[in-house]
Amino acid sequence: MKIEAEWMRGGTSKCWVFETEHLDTANANLDDLLPRLFGSPDTRQIDGVGGATSTTSKAMILSRPANPGVDVEFTFAQVGIEEATVDWGSNCGNCSAVVGLYAIEKGWVVPDADSTRIVTRNTNTGQIIIQRVSTPAGALPITPDAHMPGVVFPGYKVGLGFQDPAGKTTGHLLPTGEASDTIMAGGTRWTVSMVDAGAPVVIVRAEELGLDTARYETWKASVELHLDTLDVIRRQAAVRMGMAATPAEAARAVPKLAIVGPPTGPECDVNVMMLSMGKPHPALAITGSIALTLATRTPGTVMNDITGDAPQAVLKLRTPAGVIETWSEELDGSLLVGVDRTARTIASSIIHLPETLGNVVEASLATATR
Repeated sequence: MKIEAEWMRGGTSKCWVFETEHLDTANANLDDLLPRLFGSPDTRQIDGVGGATSTTSKAMILSRPANPGVDVEFTFAQVGIEEATVDWGSNCGNCSAVVGLYAIEKGWVVPDADSTRIVTRNTNTGQIIIQRVSTPAGALPITPDAHMPGVVFPGYKVGLGFQDPAGKTTGHLLPTGEASDTIMAGGTRWTVSMVDAGAPVVIVRAEELGLDTARYETWKASVELHLDTLDVIRRQAAVRMGMAATPAEAARAVPKLAIVGPPTGPECDVNVMMLSMGKPHPALAITGSIALTLATRTPGTVMNDITGDAPQAVLKLRTPAGVIETWSEELDGSLLVGVDRTARTIASSIIHLPETLGNVVEASLATATR
């Protein structure tokens, strides 16, 4: 079996990009097919195209809808590494940046100005994301030249504007109805905010973890000592947010968890460290940054306690990769909350799958029962 795909970087993530019709030729259940293509379950993903990290074991599935108001629909898949699973519960903001670029490179959308507007819809959440790809003189630059924190080399500039992003997963910006809540974990009471915008996120105070808020560079090592407790908090939040019936049933990828603390200088408004699939994220999940931005605008949240009530057109978030800026603006009566990313196509590929689907399922079941 052979399947066409593009290997692309979006923001600080990498993903394999498939067209729906190409995957349809495999006549296979994607929950079985994608883990095998990526080489899961295997911590190295050695017999597949996965990158063996949460930021590189991702897939985007694109299609051209009949709806004239949307240029591209896309579905995000977080492919398990140690487990032959696929999490469809949320979107990846970083990988979303490849969608507009792909549409231009494949001729689905024709550039017509210095900035080309592509209306995209994420099917995981129903979120409309208005993408603006830099196309000076009506074309992509011959050589990509836009830079961003967390990526050494340049890419094409892509602005992502999430349209009215509140409540796309749970139905409410504050799924519990409260700006702040208390969760018991590890024998301790934790003050958290649970926010759904871009993606569902539970926000934890750095001070309550005992982190040194004056020395952001020490956070990662300290956070790694609390991963088990943080996962308990995250799973309990999933139940509170109506995303799981029990903590054990909570998905691996959502809700996301962000640790926040006060700034240590004028270069940022908030210090942030986000977890991805249970480990410190090397930068920041963009969907998570959208939730943090709306939390800042909501009185009583952990974020608002740090930044204050004054609305900010630009929010500066310090991450392990550097300071990332989000922006907010009104457009035709809608709120756009967004961030600028870069994206680039790395390779065009034909992925070979030697087994039949039946062999794939049998191998996965055998591994799971060992």
